[in-house]
Amino acid sequence: MQEVAVGNYRAFIAAADALLEIREEVSSIDKHLESLIAEIPKLTSGCTEFVDSAEDILEKRKMNQTLLANHSTLLDLLEIPQLMETCVRNGNYDEALDLEAFVAKLTTMHPKIPVIQALAAEVRQTTQSLLFQLLQKLRSNIQLPECLRLIGYLRRIGVFSEYEMRLQFLRCREAWLTGILDDLDQRNPYEYLKGMVNCHRMHLFDVVNQYRAIFADDTSGNEENYDGGLLFDWAMHQITLHLKTLKLMLPSISDGGSLSNILDQCMYCAMGLGWVGLDFRGLLPPLFEEAVLNLFSKNMTTAVENFQLVLNSHRWVPLPSVGFPANSFGEESQDDVTPPSNLMEHPPLAVFINGVSAAMNELRPCAPISLKNLIAQELVKVLQAVSDSLLRYNTTRMLKTNESVLFLKLCQAFIEVVFPHSATCFGRCYPGGAALITDATNLFDGIGRLLATSPARELPKPALNVATKNILENGGNQPVSENGVPHNIERTASASLEEKEQNNITSPQKEEQKATSEDDTQRSPVL
Repeated sequence: MQEVAVGNYRAFIAAADALLEIREEVSSIDKHLESLIAEIPKLTSGCTEFVDSAEDILEKRKMNQTLLANHSTLLDLLEIPQLMETCVRNGNYDEALDLEAFVAKLTTMHPKIPVIQALAAEVRQTTQSLLFQLLQKLRSNIQLPECLRLIGYLRRIGVFSEYEMRLQFLRCREAWLTGILDDLDQRNPYEYLKGMVNCHRMHLFDVVNQYRAIFADDTSGNEENYDGGLLFDWAMHQITLHLKTLKLMLPSISDGGSLSNILDQCMYCAMGLGWVGLDFRGLLPPLFEEAVLNLFSKNMTTAVENFQLVLNSHRWVPLPSVGFPANSFGEESQDDVTPPSNLMEHPPLAVFINGVSAAMNELRPCAPISLKNLIAQELVKVLQAVSDSLLRYNTTRMLKTNESVLFLKLCQAFIEVVFPHSATCFGRCYPGGAALITDATNLFDGIGRLLATSPARELPKPALNVATKNILENGGNQPVSENGVPHNIERTASASLEEKEQNNITSPQKEEQKATSEDDTQRSPVL
């Protein structure tokens, strides 16, 4: 053993060195193992993170692959708002509403997808534009088929309830009617009222029929059972505005013929609207009666004012007599109420008669029977005003003898010519109405006393004879002269007043004026 050991000592030494190295290596391995064991959790977490990131990458890859596969479909979806806006702009409302319904369905199916929600928001904005455009079309001149189509679109949008739908329809149609009326020229009351009446006659009738045709889902046939009388209230509002406009603008019309035309058109309009239950003819007479009475009063006031102006500026100089031969009257019609030509000798009375004739001409085309007494009172009041003006003029003015004679002639002509002629004219407007004027016998009390107490004793008393009164009570249907004046009213003032002048001048002048007076008395009567 020793020999073997001695002989192989190198091996034993090498083995010992190897054992020592092995021990050192094992110790080193043990340390490395310990460090490896310490690093294993980090490796595990790193692997876990890698797996998670790989999964995310895979998920994104799958999404990208899916996006690539559905690229055309997604592009179509994203173009829906633009396509819908184009349809609305071009009037393709059916296609636009189909797109809106499709997007609403997508929103219901995928409520959590942001792209779908953003798409729905854009579509809602386009739908508002579509709604505004539909309401604007309802405010235009459209017929029943177009109205039905537009209301169908509004129902598909579903923004309004049934009651709100009816209300919006009436509001839009009212805005359209208001626009038509705003385009009329209000500077001309007659043309404006004529246009307004025509507008309501045609379009208001159409709107009511359109409403009943579109919302005809009430089997009872009575709108009040369904919409609370919405159509009735709206129609009454329109009629009320119509009557208010008439009341406001009728006083601006200064022509009786125009008033008559407006009344005829209003009656025709109300009769036409009566087919849809909007006959308002019973509300028109008070408005036109007030307008006619105001127009007549205005014209008569103007006549009195003109009379007073001419009377105050009148120069009392004798004017040549104006008349026509008696045989020239036979061919005239009994309905002739031409102002007596001899009034040209008295310019103030001629101006007044012109005013009365103008007022009667304006009254005649539109003379309500209910105003007969009121207009007669107005005419009597005007005649009384002229009488008072004459008395006041006699009191406030100092007239010379010849001027006083001419003034008394004018008063005589007022009683014997102006008063009968005014009554005759009134009788032409209201048959049998002349009696209402002739009954006012107290009009001439002051002038009668003036003529009775004047120095010219030869002047006859200012009384109407029985024949004249009977003629006037019969409405003026009597033989008249060419100027519309009865032949049996004698001229008495001029001859007697000229005789009065003869007492104040020299004998040669008396003879000359006497011959002149005789020539005048031989003339046919012109009063």
